[in-house]
Amino acid sequence: MTSRTLVIMRHAKAEQSESLPDVKRQLTSRGRDDARAAGAWLGAQQLAPDVVLCSPSMRTRGTWHEVAIGLAESDTRVSPTVQYDDDLYVAGVNATLELIRGLPSDATVALVIGHNPTVSAVSLRLDEHAARSAAGLRTSGLAVHNVDGDWADCFAAPMTMEHTARE
Repeated sequence: MTSRTLVIMRHAKAEQSESLPDVKRQLTSRGRDDARAAGAWLGAQQLAPDVVLCSPSMRTRGTWHEVAIGLAESDTRVSPTVQYDDDLYVAGVNATLELIRGLPSDATVALVIGHNPTVSAVSLRLDEHAARSAAGLRTSGLAVHNVDGDWADCFAAPMTMEHTARE
C-alpha cells in the first residue's frame, strides 16, 4: 500500500481593498514572508509537493509562488504539476474533496492551497478527532494528513492529521 501525504494550506495574509474585486487581492509583505516560511518548513519536513491544487485568486497564486521560493531556499528540489481550479475559489468542501480524489496516482505529496472556511472544513472532515483551533487554519496555516492507499479512495477511512503549522 502506498503512503501519501496531503498538505492543506490556507492562503497567506492578503491586503484589504474596497477598490479591487476579492479575486484580485494581493498578499501583504507579512503574507509573502509567512508563505515563504511555510515553504521552508515543508522543505525541512521533506514534504515537497508532486502536485499543487490552487485556487486561481491572486492571493493563493501569490501564496504558492512564495511557498515555492521557500522550498527552493531550503535546498528542496521542487517541480510539481500545478493546477489552478475555480472550484477551489467558488465551490465548497465536496468539490475540493472531488479534486483531491482526482489527483494523479503517481503523486505522493499533494498541496492544496485555498480559502477559509473550506480548507479548514476539509481538514476537519478528513480527521475530525485531531486537536485544532476552533477557528480553523490561520493565514499561511498548514494541516498535514497521512493517506494510506490511492487518492481515489482515500476517504473511505479517516486520514490522520500528523501536524499543523500556524494554526
